[in-house]
Amino acid sequence: QVQLVESGGGLVQAGGSLRLSCAVSGSTFTRYDMGWFRQAPGKEREFVTVARRSGGSISYADSVKGRFTISRDYAKNTVYLQMNSLKSEDTGVYNCAARRSGSTYDYWGQGTQVTVSS
Repeated sequence: QVQLVESGGGLVQAGGSLRLSCAVSGSTFTRYDMGWFRQAPGKEREFVTVARRSGGSISYADSVKGRFTISRDYAKNTVYLQMNSLKSEDTGVYNCAARRSGSTYDYWGQGTQVTVSS
């Protein structure tokens, strides 16, 4: 059973930075595409970014391009989300997720809260 545990959320002022971490256990990290999603209050969950397995391509939502960076540490089985120039609209619960193939994510973390004050 794959387990994903996020950390690093918190309260930050607009313009500030945070780095989220997602530690993966229970399976081979290299087999999975790793994505980040977020859900703002009263809104549906939305895609933020994905880093495809084995050094594959990376994609970002238009809303975070140039501000957020996803990275993977294969030695630590961890995926990171570096968030810079944060805006109030970045506020929400951030989840990491893993998928073996296709478009459906099979495993999800419990989420970490990010609050950006303006």
